[in-house]
Amino acid sequence: MARRGVRLVLLLILGASAISTMAVLGAYLLISSEPSVPDRATLVLRIGDLTEGFGADRLSELVGGRRALTVREVVEDLKKAKTDPRISSVLVMPNGVPDASWAKVQEVGDALLEFRASSKPAFAYLEYGGEREYYLATACDRVFLMPTSPLDLNGLASYEVFLRGALDKVGAYPDLYHIGDYKTASNQLTETTLTPAHRQMAESLNTDLFDQLVRGIAQGRKKSEDEVRRLIDEGPFLPEAARGAGLVDALAYEDQIDDLVPSTNGQMELIEGDRYARVRPVVTSRAVARVGVISVVGTIASGRNGFDPIYGSLTGSDTVVEQIRQARADSSLRAIVVRIDSPGGSTTASDVIWRELLVTRRQKPDRPLVVSMSDLAASGGYYIATPAQAIVAQPGTLTGSIGIFGGKVAMGGTYRKLGMNIESISAGRNAEMNSPVRPFNTAERAKLQEQLRAFYDQFVQKVASARGMSPEQVDALAQGRVWTGRQAKDVGLVDELGGFETALAVAKRQANIAEGTDVEIVNYPARRGVLELLREQLGTSGYAWLASLAPDLFGAFPTAALPTRIFRSGEMLALMPLPFIR
Repeated sequence: MARRGVRLVLLLILGASAISTMAVLGAYLLISSEPSVPDRATLVLRIGDLTEGFGADRLSELVGGRRALTVREVVEDLKKAKTDPRISSVLVMPNGVPDASWAKVQEVGDALLEFRASSKPAFAYLEYGGEREYYLATACDRVFLMPTSPLDLNGLASYEVFLRGALDKVGAYPDLYHIGDYKTASNQLTETTLTPAHRQMAESLNTDLFDQLVRGIAQGRKKSEDEVRRLIDEGPFLPEAARGAGLVDALAYEDQIDDLVPSTNGQMELIEGDRYARVRPVVTSRAVARVGVISVVGTIASGRNGFDPIYGSLTGSDTVVEQIRQARADSSLRAIVVRIDSPGGSTTASDVIWRELLVTRRQKPDRPLVVSMSDLAASGGYYIATPAQAIVAQPGTLTGSIGIFGGKVAMGGTYRKLGMNIESISAGRNAEMNSPVRPFNTAERAKLQEQLRAFYDQFVQKVASARGMSPEQVDALAQGRVWTGRQAKDVGLVDELGGFETALAVAKRQANIAEGTDVEIVNYPARRGVLELLREQLGTSGYAWLASLAPDLFGAFPTAALPTRIFRSGEMLALMPLPFIR
């Protein structure tokens, strides 16, 4: 009886496994096939949490539902739609665009303007219109707003949280030091309010981003900048007031849009952007050159790529170095573009990546190395950009932050308040330099400051050498100060303004690839199919497989298998301060 019971259980398990495998294969075949595109179709682009990378190799496609588009997929969709005779128009539906996505929004806006150059119309539908959603909508021919939704256009504000008072209450002492008056990442722990330099930098960033918002709306809605400023001061707007002010063209629900677009004859044939992303572009000529694209996305840390519940996506120096070496070894690549969306992180990991990129440039100096900056390429993110022959950023990119900080939070007072005690035993005069209990003593503090100054000086020297400046000139621009991409171009830290397509054009030009010539993009890491991902994941233990799926299936759900402490004890950080800009 026991044996028969065991056999029955095994048969049930095998049957369930077979059914699951067939379901996965069926889903794979479904999402791998190229979808059909109806004639005179309207491409629907739902713009939300724009991320870097592809998105199409995510395992979430197997569980159904609409997949969020990455910024490159949106741009590629618009490039294809521009010349696709089956696409007659584009409907953009921005909703829930993150506050820190100015550069990505500008990149999509540029792609919409390029699409409209084909004489095909683009329309925007707003269920909610905040500054970023509306900015993107103004790149379209017409803007529709839901009749019950206000246009929440009232300017930009940033908020800084300071924790020093709370640390004092619990007996914790933030013993942190920085090089550069504007290196404010540690201020959250060491200060109770804005320092003069911190306030100056925050006001400068907000003012420049606000000017870019005003300029974009003015151009899109054919108004003067002064008029747009006046209107923003009157916001937010009730729907009728927004229409009356000429900020939107009509009030409508989504199902009413086709009645307001003459070219549809009252009936829109729709194709969603995530489905259209699987449509192969119409090839007019064979690609005669290959360009490598290396993505550096997230906080920079030593080790492998991963995810942290606090810092989000991690870009591991080991992973990036492997990709750089693969690209360097590929003699068929005519140019390399490094796409950066990172606030920086570990100085050690940043320096490792910097060195590998420098070796790549020196090994083949006639093969251009170009950097394309996304929302963030600051501190360590700017550090790794310096080996490039050209740096391209959007006007709204946050970059620079050439500075460094380090130290620790001494928790001895907190332990005592809780009735706890830590005793230490050590050998070596500075063995307890990173003690979690007490602040640095005079000798230890001098050592830390010596290390900080040494790294800062060589950071400045590397930027000076790369940008053709003197160390004194760079130091005046550095001091940890964050710049917008537009400001960075004005002061010489960036070469051109634009997105990935601009960086690609720069790379082609420097590689003597004729303008208009199609190139094959070789991505690092390579785009992986669903079956390959499944083979990779199923080859690990069941728990590790579930842990690796967690960010995908549960929105970055933290698990024990993922890193929660990403920096080494005592490690110096080239990490950008990130105010909450809205």
